Amino acid sequence: MKTPAPSRQRSEDENLGVTSNLAYGLQHVLTMYGGLVAVPLIIGQTAGLDPTEIGLLVTASLFAGGLATLLQTLGLPFFGCQLPLVQGVSFAGVATMGAIVGSSGGGAAGIQTVLGAVMAAALMGLLITPMFSRITRFFPPLVTGIVITTIGLTLMPVAARWAMGGNSQAADFGSTANIGLAACTLVLVLMLSKVGSSAVSRLSILMAMVLGTLLAWALGMADFSRVGEGIWVGFPSAFHFGMPSFQVAAILSMCIVVMVTLVETSADILAVGEIINTKVDSRRLGDGLRADMLSSMLAPVFGSFIQSAFAQNVGLVAVTGVKSRYVVATGGGFLILLGLMPVMGRVIAAVPSAVLGGAGLVLFGTVAASGIRTLSKVKYQNNMNLIIVATSLGFGMIPIAAPNFYDHFPNWVATIFHSGISSSAIMAIVLNLVFNHFTAGNSDQQSVIVAGTERGLQFRDIAALRDGDYFQDGKLYDQHDVEIPVQPERTGTRTAAVRALEGS
Repeated sequence: MKTPAPSRQRSEDENLGVTSNLAYGLQHVLTMYGGLVAVPLIIGQTAGLDPTEIGLLVTASLFAGGLATLLQTLGLPFFGCQLPLVQGVSFAGVATMGAIVGSSGGGAAGIQTVLGAVMAAALMGLLITPMFSRITRFFPPLVTGIVITTIGLTLMPVAARWAMGGNSQAADFGSTANIGLAACTLVLVLMLSKVGSSAVSRLSILMAMVLGTLLAWALGMADFSRVGEGIWVGFPSAFHFGMPSFQVAAILSMCIVVMVTLVETSADILAVGEIINTKVDSRRLGDGLRADMLSSMLAPVFGSFIQSAFAQNVGLVAVTGVKSRYVVATGGGFLILLGLMPVMGRVIAAVPSAVLGGAGLVLFGTVAASGIRTLSKVKYQNNMNLIIVATSLGFGMIPIAAPNFYDHFPNWVATIFHSGISSSAIMAIVLNLVFNHFTAGNSDQQSVIVAGTERGLQFRDIAALRDGDYFQDGKLYDQHDVEIPVQPERTGTRTAAVRALEGS
């Protein structure tokens, strides 16, 4: 009788031991820590909460992120893709939640409305997970790139206000001292990013915030006097800010954020599966998305928001080559421990706003740059995608350029469209349907904007040119009209040069 061959262990199931798990798990936490705490800081300041309450939002987000990470990496039946993915508060909902807080009057009432919207939208996301593969065609890179770019751009005013001091009512708001501190923090981020050590470069934002805070403390610009107030260790209390409030307009706005989050998490699951060379089928993808939505439903109980996989940690897996999900699960344990220490939240809340502003400029700019990178993969020839991008981004910038634009509209309109993310997402989805799915009636003549040349030129495109040489019909000729052979590797990059020179 033939003995069956033993099944090959999946790369993600390798357990490296306690020491390695602790070391690599801590590295994962440090890599995403700055991005994770930024969201509760933004929402807490938008709601006008005091530092102690903002600290509770921070620790709640750490605790919820830890639980979500354990669920995603270790898994339960039908929940968790069992891949090395770190979970935390998603950046995708920051502007939308800020708009909801503002339209709800701020304070605890605003937080209650946000938490209710997150719970309801996550429930809807959980229900549509089985059919999500059919919906993803309405969220191609064209749409997700627009939304991610808008997220970064809409956060820039937050970074600017932080750099000026955070509180517009303060006497030193916009002072050269605050802006100078923000500038120093920004320079520290750039310098640390440039150094040869990859570990230091990955932690540049976090380290710059620490160094910037120490500089502020030395200059008397940091106040940690309230850090010792309250308990140092404690379990996050359920519904500390009150029971969630469920408002239809707020829920609809968050549903758009949930759809974007599902797309982002799907991309992260597929990407990490490819990086560690393991099989990711539709069942495993569904389990990962259900874990995302279940975590997002439970997070508001502790005072946190929508949970999603962190892309920078996917990059860390690729850089280090450490594929074990138990390493990431250990990182989730670290997050839970930090979430059980309210004093850590108060320390973070005491970091000067100007320091946050300097770091936020890079942090939020990175989000916008990621969206631009996604849009760079979109095809713009012989279609209307350029018009879709232009219109959607412009529509999404209206609330940023004119915050009172929707003041005379009904409240539900203001709640949905006062968020640049919701505005650009709705416009991008609708225009993508109109131009790319319902193609009946599309003109066969290109818009003059779409037909414009690509305005880019590289040195190697014209390096072979001498006096008297010229381009014609895509070919290079010398002054005697004799064709000059072009190196094959250059032919794909000289389109812009051909067009520019033929038009001159």
